[in-house]
Amino acid sequence: MPLTVSALVAAYNESRTIPQVIQKLLAVEQITEIIVVDDGSTDGTTEFLKTYSHARVKTFFHAKNKGKTAAIQTALEQASGDVCIIQDADLEYNPEEIPAVLAPILSGRADVVYGSRFLVRKESRVLYFYHYLANKFLTFLSNLLTNLNMTDIETGYKAFRTHIIKDMGLTAQGFGMEIEITALVSKVSARVYEVPISYYGRTYDEGKKVAFKDGLEAIWYIFYFNLWYFYQPKCANEIAVIRKRLNDTHIANDSAQNVRLYS
Repeated sequence: MPLTVSALVAAYNESRTIPQVIQKLLAVEQITEIIVVDDGSTDGTTEFLKTYSHARVKTFFHAKNKGKTAAIQTALEQASGDVCIIQDADLEYNPEEIPAVLAPILSGRADVVYGSRFLVRKESRVLYFYHYLANKFLTFLSNLLTNLNMTDIETGYKAFRTHIIKDMGLTAQGFGMEIEITALVSKVSARVYEVPISYYGRTYDEGKKVAFKDGLEAIWYIFYFNLWYFYQPKCANEIAVIRKRLNDTHIANDSAQNVRLYS
C-alpha cells in the first residue's frame, strides 16, 4: 500500500507567495494533504487562508507569532500522512523537486531525507557569503556531535517518517527546529539520505527573516540537544520506542522486498 504524504507549511507574512506555494504543492501527486499554519501574520496572509478552500488543504492559525518551530509543531500534530515534508512558504525551495526528496523514503531505502543545497548543487541564486559560511560551520559542529556526514542541516527541505518526529514532538524556539530534528534522527538510528536541490534565496529586502541571533541560538541548540536534552530519562524512553518502530519497519520492508525478488 503506498505511503501517504503530508506537506507541512509554516507561513508568516507571506501573502505574496503563499497562493503559489499551495498551487505548486497541489500539483505534486505524491502529496495527499497540505497543512498550512499561519503564524500570526499581519500582511494579509491570514485573510487569504481564511477564505481559501480545497479538499486537500487544511489551515490553522496562531493568534500571535510563535516562530517556525511552533508552527511546524502545530502542523505536525494535525498530520495524518505516513511521511511528512516541510515546505517553506516563501518559495526559496521549489515544490517541483519534492518527488526527488521523497523518493528514498517512498522506495523504502530511507527514513529521513534532507534536500541539500551544497551536495552537487543544481541551481542556486548567488547571495550572502557569510550565510554560506554560517551554514557550513553549523553543519560541521552538528556533525561532530551526531557523527553524521551531513552537508546541509539548515536546509528547509526535510522529509521524514511522521512517527519519528511526531512521537517525540518539537520543543525548540524560532529556527531551532533544524538542529532538534537532526539531533533526534541521529539518536534513533534512522536511515538518513541527502539529495541535491535547487535554492532560490531571498535578500533581506525581499523578506529574508534569518538574523545573526538565529545563528547564535543554533550553536546553543547544537550543544543542548546533542549533549543534554535527548539524554534525559523521558526522552531516552521515547527514543527507544521510536528506534524499535523503525527497526520493525526496516524488517517489514526487507521482507516485502525479498518477496518481490523471489516471487
